[in-house]
Amino acid sequence: MKSWIFATTVAAAAAVGVNVAKADDLVFVLKNGTNSVINAFYTSPVGENSWEEDVFGKDALAPGESVRITVKDGRRACKYDMRFEFQGDDLEDLEDTQDLCELGEYTVTE
Repeated sequence: MKSWIFATTVAAAAAVGVNVAKADDLVFVLKNGTNSVINAFYTSPVGENSWEEDVFGKDALAPGESVRITVKDGRRACKYDMRFEFQGDDLEDLEDTQDLCELGEYTVTE
């Protein structure tokens, strides 16, 4: 399992399963349950008008892999919009909304 920590002053991203590690940190495991590589993962708290930075940066998440993500954006928000962009044309980009405070992991499926 890969491990990344993502933090910016603009905002961070997080996907769908979350445990509270510190006061404002959201921690969850993101699993790729598809047959395609996830090239980009964006999140924003519900109500924001634009996506924040790509959580993966230059990295990607291969089929069957999982990664632990820590969102250190200083917000007390629990509901996040998420967008997953895939490599190639085999799978269309996916969007979802989840309460990350209630989940410990999120699996992206086709």
